[in-house]
Amino acid sequence: METQYILLTLSIALFAGLMLSRLAKLVKLPAVTGYLVAGILVGPFCLGAFNVSGLGFHHTDISIYGIISDVALGFIAFSIGNEFRLSQLKTIGKQATVIGILQAVITTLIVDLALIVLHIIIPDKLSLSSAIVLGAVASATAPAATLMVVRQYKAKGPLTDTLLPVVALDDAVGLVLFAVSFGIAKAFLPGGTISVTSILIEPLIEVVLSLGLGAGMGYAFTFFERFFHSRSKRLAMSVAFVLLTVGISMLKFEVAGVHVAFSSLLACMMLGTIFCNICDFSAELMDRLDRWTAPIFILFFVISGAEFELTVLTDLLIVLVGVVYIVFRCFGKYFGAYASSKMVKSPDSVRKYLGVTLFPQAGVALGMAIKASNESNGLGAEGEIIKNIILFSVLIYELVGPYLTKVALIKAGEVDPEGKVSARHLHLKKMQEQAKEEQTACADNKE
Repeated sequence: METQYILLTLSIALFAGLMLSRLAKLVKLPAVTGYLVAGILVGPFCLGAFNVSGLGFHHTDISIYGIISDVALGFIAFSIGNEFRLSQLKTIGKQATVIGILQAVITTLIVDLALIVLHIIIPDKLSLSSAIVLGAVASATAPAATLMVVRQYKAKGPLTDTLLPVVALDDAVGLVLFAVSFGIAKAFLPGGTISVTSILIEPLIEVVLSLGLGAGMGYAFTFFERFFHSRSKRLAMSVAFVLLTVGISMLKFEVAGVHVAFSSLLACMMLGTIFCNICDFSAELMDRLDRWTAPIFILFFVISGAEFELTVLTDLLIVLVGVVYIVFRCFGKYFGAYASSKMVKSPDSVRKYLGVTLFPQAGVALGMAIKASNESNGLGAEGEIIKNIILFSVLIYELVGPYLTKVALIKAGEVDPEGKVSARHLHLKKMQEQAKEEQTACADNKE
């Protein structure tokens, strides 16, 4: 695809995302929902269906924009890593760890049980392998949507302080659960065998290497940034290290029959964690980085909306299994978060509303589904069913999840959407105050 058409498509996507976010605000929905709807409108099933180069996303070339999603997820994970400050972890670290692990495991078990029962009812439609893998995928949460809602409404309080570490830990636990379930599922295929390497060793290696890569990059970042004093160059250095970490984490290789890979989410999360605990001015730099990455995040969600496969809605089997998956995953997240937070004696607001904020699901779950559908080492036809079910559920979760997260934060008393004013209003207020001060000074001089 030629460069001018790529630029035209991205500009249309960014403009559409901004306009739909304003419309979303009018109906009191989070901006993330507007971005996703904008993606559907400029995607292959609407604007892109006209097959005019530069006018929307087309089925044939949407994969070109994958680099934007990879970069955006890297910065999102880096931002979440900055929530793991030692001063904060001393108060909620143990609680967040217990909740993050238990709610993910409970969700997997509940979804597994529900889908295995469904497998018994319709064995020729939903295989046991698919049910097992879907249960593991259910543990993953979308950090991007959650973080964007928290930022948009400037949420603060016990629920928010617990939510962000739990979301980060949630994906790490999800990767391990998926690897174990995926290995077991392959054993149920014709001629399949259980491999200890794929079930235990490879996922542990991925988690350890990813955290090690992020920690190494974090220390290197902190070392090199001290050579620069201007804010712009320090900002450029932070961008360089996030991109470097994302790039390295994409490497995959094999050592003595063991597949070695990294998780860019875990690596960038650890990069942010090390940086925020070592660098004295990390909070200031993160504030500047948030402004710089805003257009990237908008494009990320618009592209995510464009990638939704609306054709899955025509398959009644996918819709049926998808509905069961969505209902029991929501139940698992809510019950798991409630039970685990009660166990560690978290505040009432955390017990009641944390589970609702964990409903959104997108990138990590889609990555797991794509791996299951891989032609060379996936589950074959079973993997395609898993991918379509996850595509359907993500479509529902991403459109409804951000709104439910907003409602939960409001109910918990950690956000006041009515009290938020725009930058333009703040600027006008500041100008009025300055004019008033000048009038007062002139009056004093005349006296």
